[in-house]
Amino acid sequence: MQQGCYNKEGFSLDDPIGSQFIIQLLLILINAFFAATETAVVSMNENRIRRQADDGDKTAAQLLKMVENPTNFLSTIQVCITLSGFLASAFAADSFATILSTALWNAGVTIFSVSALNTICVIFITLILSYFMIVLGELVPKRIALQDPEKFARFACKTIDVVSKAFKPLVWLLTVSTNGVLRLFHINPNSTADEVTEEEIRMLVDLGSENGTIEQDERTMIENIFEFNNTTAADVMVHRMDVVALHVDDNFDEILKEIRESGLSRFPVYDTDIDDIVGILNTRDFLLNSQNKNRKTMRQLLRSAYLVPETVPADILFSNMQKQKIHLAVVVDEYGGMSGIVTMEDLLEEIVGNIYDEFDPNEDSEIECLGENIWRVNGTVDLETLVDELDLDLPLDEEYDTLGGMVFSTFSSIPEDGSTPSVQMNGLDIQVESICDHRIEKAIIKKLAPKEDKQSASNSKSEKASKSDNSGKSQGEA
Repeated sequence: MQQGCYNKEGFSLDDPIGSQFIIQLLLILINAFFAATETAVVSMNENRIRRQADDGDKTAAQLLKMVENPTNFLSTIQVCITLSGFLASAFAADSFATILSTALWNAGVTIFSVSALNTICVIFITLILSYFMIVLGELVPKRIALQDPEKFARFACKTIDVVSKAFKPLVWLLTVSTNGVLRLFHINPNSTADEVTEEEIRMLVDLGSENGTIEQDERTMIENIFEFNNTTAADVMVHRMDVVALHVDDNFDEILKEIRESGLSRFPVYDTDIDDIVGILNTRDFLLNSQNKNRKTMRQLLRSAYLVPETVPADILFSNMQKQKIHLAVVVDEYGGMSGIVTMEDLLEEIVGNIYDEFDPNEDSEIECLGENIWRVNGTVDLETLVDELDLDLPLDEEYDTLGGMVFSTFSSIPEDGSTPSVQMNGLDIQVESICDHRIEKAIIKKLAPKEDKQSASNSKSEKASKSDNSGKSQGEA
């Protein structure tokens, strides 16, 4: 019998099984190469590659073309991966399955017919091949490529460029066919989604914060920027009750006293009442005018008031004030009354947090923790802030916006200044500490345990029912 040529390891290169092993290994390596290349190109830093291409790096320029034209690149990769997979399966089924089924039949495995035994061997060989193809042809090379995507992409760049040119007619045919099918489903093949969405950036920020790349202050600032366009002038403004305003007929000494006491640089000026804003007085204009022999009147010193509605988005307001070089805007409600004022500093603080200078008084924290589930809170704190920071379950769709408004909603009349009423509502025990000018300044809130909450709700319903019965009797007697 004629003997084949054997290598040192002992199997014949002329032997069909030895040749098939080599072919299968080559096909798996081809699949691995293209799978790793796809992962590397998709995972590399596009901005870094673009900078390198701008600096004259030719390899980076080729990689940038792949990234900017992913359809051609991905089609080429898919063709190569698909062909290598099909060829591997075809060779395995044609050679290994036949050899295995023949060996089993000759060994006495005759419970199946020859054709059935061959089919079983094809399935068995396919499963074995799939395992090696997935592990060695997909998972392992992709993990390797992820270790240094740019390095691997540079290594594979020229090969991919040659293969792309070789398969260009086939890729063109596949692209045309794909676009045709998409159009049948009324999908525009040329349309693309936004490259980066707000949600994706937020996820990256969260990931960077967890890894320590982004500091907590930086994370807060980025989140504030995203929330800025959802904020309105009404959310940012200084309420009319806290606005320091001047009357148009105030004399020099009164104005100077107010400037010294407040330390403010601009004042809204009104005529008949606070809703009748006639202009803005700049402290600098007033002080310069005070040095002149022929002093101008208050009305002559006033600058035009910039009036904005409560609903204007904060980002638009900021942009308009920046373009028009305006530092103070007067917020007007739907009835034409003055709701409050917004300064450029107020808008900036929505992004960077509170800004203090050497003249600002030390302000107490709006929310002070006194113990477990107990806080001292300003009456002007927004309910939304309490929900976010203290994880409380409070109504946000009512007619009131602040803690003080929520507490007052339970009373039939406003408590007198100096009084300290208490109330249980929305799972909280609220003890008012001080009321001044008909406003709650401070209150201590305590989160009730579930049992206490249910009991307080039951008592509240009983009180309402009792009041309803008494009211009905009074109306009947009347």
